[in-house]
Amino acid sequence: MRVLAATFAYNEGEKIRRTLDRHPPNRTYDLLVFDDGSTDGALQGIDPRIIVLRNDKNQGIAAAMKRVFQYALDSAYDVLVIHAGNDKDNPLEIPALVGPIERGAADFVQGSRYLGGGSFGNMPRYRVFSTRVVHPFVFSLAARKRVTESTNGFRAFRTELLRDARIDWRQPWLDRYELEPYLLLKAIRLGYRHCEVPVTKVYPSHALGYTKMRPFVDWWSILRPVVYLGLGLRK
Repeated sequence: MRVLAATFAYNEGEKIRRTLDRHPPNRTYDLLVFDDGSTDGALQGIDPRIIVLRNDKNQGIAAAMKRVFQYALDSAYDVLVIHAGNDKDNPLEIPALVGPIERGAADFVQGSRYLGGGSFGNMPRYRVFSTRVVHPFVFSLAARKRVTESTNGFRAFRTELLRDARIDWRQPWLDRYELEPYLLLKAIRLGYRHCEVPVTKVYPSHALGYTKMRPFVDWWSILRPVVYLGLGLRK
């Protein structure tokens, strides 16, 4: 299988360089970084083997991810791995995500910090509660399947999902953090084989820039597709 691992950067500074440096030099997958209009120059002089796609101006994570989806399809990759560019995911865990797909046991593999063997760090209590209890509970109701993790962006899936017309990932309302939970929920509800594997997620210090998510506005953004699809308001 041809595997593409993609990460994203918007003025992540040293965090994106650490993310890229943590990938093994003898990796069995192609590595891509999407620069969403960064102005910090952090991606200058990186390993020339790394594929770089860019937006001239910042357009947000969903727009960047949609471009990566299309690139993966156009380039005939079989599997796409998504992970964060702020050094909170461990690239050495990518084989664990891809393994069930390569063995023919899964189509969508979700990384879970809350499974046995997983771990997390530098997370405030409210964030642990929302990502461990609130969102997975609502998501499980909508998916009609219990999940332990529904907001973790560290995941791998077959690109054939992106060719399924029933998964309309190009919809304009999926414009910020809606896209990822939408894709996961649609995959499960359409009967694609889904499983979880334990992963590590340790957030960077606040001094380095903890997260770009805005309170309330982006919290609703990540919950909205679950509510809309659960109530039948969107497809």
